Amino acid sequence: MRLRTWIAAAALAAAGWAGTAWSQGMTDVGTPRKDTLVVDILTGRVGNPKRMNPYLEGNILVQGLHQLAYSNLWEIDTVKGTQYPALAATLPEALDGTFTKWRFKVRKGLAWSDGTPFSSADVVFTARMALDNPKLPYHRFIVSNVKDIRAVDDETIELETVNPLPKITYSFGSVIFGNSFRVVPKHIWEKVDPLTFENYPPVTIGPYKLKDSDPNGFWFLWEKREDWQRTDVGQMIGEPKPKYVLFRSYGPEEKRIIAMAQNEIDILTDITPEGLEILRLRNPKVKAWYDAFPWANLDDPCERGISFNSSVAPYDKWQVRWALALATKIDDVSIATFSGMLRASPIHVPPIAILMRTYHEPMTGWLKEFALPDGYKPFDADYAVRMGKRLAAERIEGLPKDEAGLRQLFGVGWWKHDPAKARQLLESVGFKKTGNSWTMPDGSPWKMTINAPADFEIQSQRLAFAVANEWKKFGIDVNVQQQQGGVFATEYATGNFHAGSYWSQNCAIGPDLWVRMEWWHERYVSPNGQPASFNRERYRSAEVSRIIDQMARLPVTDPKNVEQGTALLQELVKGMPVIPMFGTSKFVPVNTTYWKNYPSASNYYEGPWWWWSNFKYIVARLEPAQ
Repeated sequence: MRLRTWIAAAALAAAGWAGTAWSQGMTDVGTPRKDTLVVDILTGRVGNPKRMNPYLEGNILVQGLHQLAYSNLWEIDTVKGTQYPALAATLPEALDGTFTKWRFKVRKGLAWSDGTPFSSADVVFTARMALDNPKLPYHRFIVSNVKDIRAVDDETIELETVNPLPKITYSFGSVIFGNSFRVVPKHIWEKVDPLTFENYPPVTIGPYKLKDSDPNGFWFLWEKREDWQRTDVGQMIGEPKPKYVLFRSYGPEEKRIIAMAQNEIDILTDITPEGLEILRLRNPKVKAWYDAFPWANLDDPCERGISFNSSVAPYDKWQVRWALALATKIDDVSIATFSGMLRASPIHVPPIAILMRTYHEPMTGWLKEFALPDGYKPFDADYAVRMGKRLAAERIEGLPKDEAGLRQLFGVGWWKHDPAKARQLLESVGFKKTGNSWTMPDGSPWKMTINAPADFEIQSQRLAFAVANEWKKFGIDVNVQQQQGGVFATEYATGNFHAGSYWSQNCAIGPDLWVRMEWWHERYVSPNGQPASFNRERYRSAEVSRIIDQMARLPVTDPKNVEQGTALLQELVKGMPVIPMFGTSKFVPVNTTYWKNYPSASNYYEGPWWWWSNFKYIVARLEPAQ
């Protein structure tokens, strides 16, 4: 049954009971609806709702813990592309010309939700906890970067890094989504084992504290602290208007759409184009990022594709990864995933506006001339034009009329669909095809599983099935394994996957790519079975690591960052550890029945990043609509 038909039928069936749960102006968890901001949980139901330790793999954090309870030392203004002090009071000061010795201050007057004052001791304790515990996944990163850290006084911290680190705020502050360095309260954590501590209920530093939660993980209710003034949000922006923030999972997309149509939810984190169309028809108070085509925000800083565990055969061979790229008809994948409303990306950074100008467009000449070792040129520059014609034939309104506009909308191009070349590459490393079935070099049938998110991150979920369909046509026995958030993340971190529709490795938000692309460094490779915070593809390249080391020494404003970033992207194209496919089209609608002043394309004070650490600053800017 098609989504539109299912939702229409379900909405009629639900009409009788839906009003009952939210009658008398109250939510079904007992809070006044007009005082409650209701937010969709990005990853759906939380399987272990009392596991709120942010330093352990597999624990879900986007039920409000990440967005409301914690704050970063330095946060990101995604509109300006600049960082600003949050828990910190200052940006770091270099103490000499080596960029290895730093000093910064923390913000005065802050307190944890139990009333204990926040100080530099909390920051130092958190760093030493990670340094002293090799079994914590974050240990590998911090021990590679921090040599020593100490509190000079209650406000001042001095830090020495292992190597020059002029981008220190990138390493320990938020640029994309947040940062893995989350400051925890020393007076609580010094009494527990961080490897087993559940951290429930959490003592928070943000403007909200946990009031209640569902033991089955469907909802988490956060209440505004009475002492909200003693938080970074309170000091910088003022009092948040919502008294309560209810993070809630309604289940599959159909149920989430019904909930917003009936005003039971204010913010949805991820739906399909079809779902948005139905919402717009059923509830005039629902608003998308744009008021017209393409509706979605196209500037999410992480792109979508298929990742490989490059330490596991046969995905340890570039020929195999490249063969799979050439066995993919990207036009059909785009249609099957999001009805063609996607911008393609042939390189390993997202095709957001600033990176299109800085990398995708300037690199088009190189992409056209790029050749595999045998001289074959795989680039296809005509994808955008084809997609424009295809969607125009379906009478999609608002499409650009000119070729340049189509390339702006749909991307600079992708890789050719060339099954014959894909077959040649595979046969060159010992694969054999009999009929329409492949056998691997050891003679066993080629079976592949693609890990995919289950009922969250809809674009990646659909992408996995669309790509699997392409590879099945090519003769591979492909299965898509849908997984809940905790399992999906844990298998990625521990290397328990062959392929997956993961996205965290190919992220960038500005011309200096180092902040996330640094994760490709081979020093972060962990053995399979051991959690890795970074380079979960376990990809080793001495040249990629060398370029990353050079980028680390450059100040953020140095123009050589783009030169080095381009060289890095060229190396990743050659090795193809991830097949990049599309930027992220985020259909993340809001309901203006109870709250207003959400960010949008016409009210662009922030991006629609409801699952990022800076969401708390968006909440503080919302106003009652009634």
